[in-house]
Formats: sequence, C-alpha cells, structure tokens
Amino acid sequence: MIAIKGQLKPIVLALSAIVFVLCFSAHAQQPKKVARIGFLTATSPSVELARIKAFRQGLRDLGYVEGKNIAIEWRYAEGRLDRLPALAAELVRLKVDVIVTTGPVSTRPAKEATATIPIVMAFDNDPVGSGLVASLARPGGNITGLSALAPELTGKRLELLKETVPKLSRLAILGTSTDPGYAKTSREIKLDAEALKVRLQYLDVQNPKDTEAAFQDARKNRADAVLVLPSPVFISQRTQVAELAVKNRLPSMYYRRDFVEDGGLMSYGVSFPDMSRRAATYVDKILKGAKPAELPVEQPTKFELVINLKAAKQINLTIPPNVLGRMDRVIE
Repeated sequence: MIAIKGQLKPIVLALSAIVFVLCFSAHAQQPKKVARIGFLTATSPSVELARIKAFRQGLRDLGYVEGKNIAIEWRYAEGRLDRLPALAAELVRLKVDVIVTTGPVSTRPAKEATATIPIVMAFDNDPVGSGLVASLARPGGNITGLSALAPELTGKRLELLKETVPKLSRLAILGTSTDPGYAKTSREIKLDAEALKVRLQYLDVQNPKDTEAAFQDARKNRADAVLVLPSPVFISQRTQVAELAVKNRLPSMYYRRDFVEDGGLMSYGVSFPDMSRRAATYVDKILKGAKPAELPVEQPTKFELVINLKAAKQINLTIPPNVLGRMDRVIE
C-alpha cells in the first residue's frame, strides 16, 4: 500500500494543481458587478437630447460603457408630471445604485421615493431654498449634484433685456407658480425690476394649452418684452413659445439656449449640456463609495449669452453693440 501511495502522490498533486487552476480561472472570469443608474426626467428624449448625449459622454470619459460596466434605466414622464412619482418608485423597486434627475420637478418625487438611494441633481435652481439639501457645502442627505443659481441669474437676464430694449417699462413674466424655486425667483425679479423702474406682469402657465393665452394677455397689457422662467411646461414646447413671442412682436429672454436655437431671441445662463456632463462625475464618485451627504453641490462658473439675429430681424429689433459685444454665440 505504501508503494501504491507513493505512485499516486504525483498524480494527486497534479490533479490538485489542475483543480486549483480551473477554480482560479473560473473566479477570474466572473463578470464584475454592473452598476445600475436610474435616469428620471419630466420631459421626453427628444426634448433632452443634448443633455442625454452630454451625460453619456461624461460617463464614457470616466470609463463607463453601457452594457459593459453600467446599465441605465431611462424613465421619461413625457411632460405628464403626475407620472413622476410612479416612475421614481419604479426605479427604487429596481434597486438602482444611483438616480440622476434633470430638474427640480423630477428631484422631488425621487426624494419622496427614497431616503437611501443616492440622488444626483443634474440641475436645480435653488436646492437649499427648496429643502432638497441642508447646504451647498454639506448636503447632509442622499441628494447632491449641481445648482444653476437661477434666482441670482434672473437679475442679469433682466439687465440684459433692459439694455437690448432701452424703452422697456412693462415686462411680462411667464412662469409656473407650482414649480420649485418660482417664489424665490419672483422675489428676486421684483427687487431688480424696482431698481430698473420696470413694472411686472406675472402670467402663470400651468398647462401648455394656456401658453398662447398668456402671450395674448402680455400683448393686451402692452408688455414691452417677455422673460420666460424655468418650467417643464415651456421646455417641452420651445418652438411654440419662440413663435408666439415673434408673432406678438415681443422681445424674449430665456434661461437656456435651446429656446434661442428654436427661434427665440436671446438667452443667458448656464450650459445645461455641460451640467449634465458634470453630473456624470458625481455618479462616478458615488459608485466608488463617496456619500452624497459629503459631496458639495457644485455651482456654475461659466455662463453664456446666446442671441438669434434672425429672430431680432423678424420683430424689427436692433441689438445694441454693447450687447452684441458680449455674445458667446450668435445664431443667424
């Protein structure tokens, strides 16, 4: 028996080595965990195409490839804001690793749906004032991301509009009163308008079908120009809003360049595609273990003035040289 064991010993060792190699190889070939990202927006893919492309590019720049090491669950409310709570709850049931929201109206339902899954805001006009985070430096909960400083920017938009239309004395404000941040933005506008001696007319648009009536009211009340506030109601019908402004011969100022690209007169604000690209960096940090509560909310440092000269010509408006000289982009 001792002789037999001696003969078997090399064979046993060889078999053990083979088993070890096979086990190690099988372990090495096990696929890495694919992170799941939930993407929640109040609008549609066509409306947010530029932002979606920028977000995807941001992820690619950081080494993430859809179908390889990440999977994205896309959820679009298609302009029906009442669908957002159900879509947010669906992402929570799917147990995604992080939820990315494109604006305050989608961030709120996400926050109500979960207090544990990290949420990255690709944009919010006043995250502290709306109660989404405790402070910009230390958010303190499961939400972080980017702030667009919308209330502060509104004063600059009003100033540029006044320079473009020197005789501006009556200004129509198109907004949605139920939109988060509307109240604070309205207060900021009032203070800036008083300083410039401009009277305001607030036009509350809750539904896309009410937009045309709002422009008619602005014209009826002899408004000299229109300032459009952030709202999912308007972003989903940019072309119609721009056309109505031209039809009523009202110089218009918008909060994002998409409106100007679709026929609006001018916009001043942050680059929304750039913010969406930056949102990918937050996703990356969170997937690598960072806590949202400890990731400061990022504030924009770059702003752009975009002017559509074709739109100006349609309403017989001459853009002053001092405004033209500050343009970052012109559409002809």
